[in-house]
Amino acid sequence: MALASRPATTSGGRPAVPARPEVHDAPAETGRPAFYALGHGRAGDLLTLLHPPYTAWHLSYFALGAAVAPHLYLNRLLWGLLAFGLAVGVAAHALDELHDRPLETRLSDRTLILVAATSLIGALAIGVAGVVTVWVGLAPLVLAGALFLLAYNLELAGGRFHSDLWFAVGWGAFPAFTGYLANAEKIALPGVLIACGCLALSVAQRRLSAPARELRRRTRAIRGVRIGSDGQPEELSLAGLLAPLDGALAAMSVAVVLTACALVASRL
Repeated sequence: MALASRPATTSGGRPAVPARPEVHDAPAETGRPAFYALGHGRAGDLLTLLHPPYTAWHLSYFALGAAVAPHLYLNRLLWGLLAFGLAVGVAAHALDELHDRPLETRLSDRTLILVAATSLIGALAIGVAGVVTVWVGLAPLVLAGALFLLAYNLELAGGRFHSDLWFAVGWGAFPAFTGYLANAEKIALPGVLIACGCLALSVAQRRLSAPARELRRRTRAIRGVRIGSDGQPEELSLAGLLAPLDGALAAMSVAVVLTACALVASRL
């Protein structure tokens, strides 16, 4: 493949023919299944399983929703973060790894099932307690969250729920709207707007993470050159294509977490 603003030419005015592009095998540093993946071993596998940047990112959506509510209840915020941490950060990722081993951990199926079941039960217990002690209107969200987690990560119903749209709804809009509703106890415009904003952020995340996963996990080599506007060829490489994607994802994960922390701090 070649990208060019104008063709390179020789001193005689004839188009220059670039050298045959080389095939670059994936270097060792891009052989990891994710930019945050640690080395193998029980501790490393468990930490990698949590997807730390993405888990913090998605938990921040709950905090953002809570922060725009008319009143922010610190205890509801903390319990909600714990529930979503168990559900989204632990159970969902354990089921995802159980399904097709995208992170290539060495955790046994039994361990993954135990981790997923325990975490999901803990999250549901917190949700039920919220329904009883905070507001009964949270009940549909608790049920919907549990069903979606299973449907998405186990790719039930023929994988119909395992799509970019459902990812944005379930991992972006849903926690933000739940955070708002848990504190506001009503549906209002700020809750809808923050849910839409977090949905859009999740779409952006997916647009970056999908090609990054394709390059990192399902690409053996890259072949091609880029012809600059000055006519100079630049060989493409797997590391070069991955760097801006991974960099943007890492920066966005930090930005969303810091933004959520700032908004919560301003309300306390």
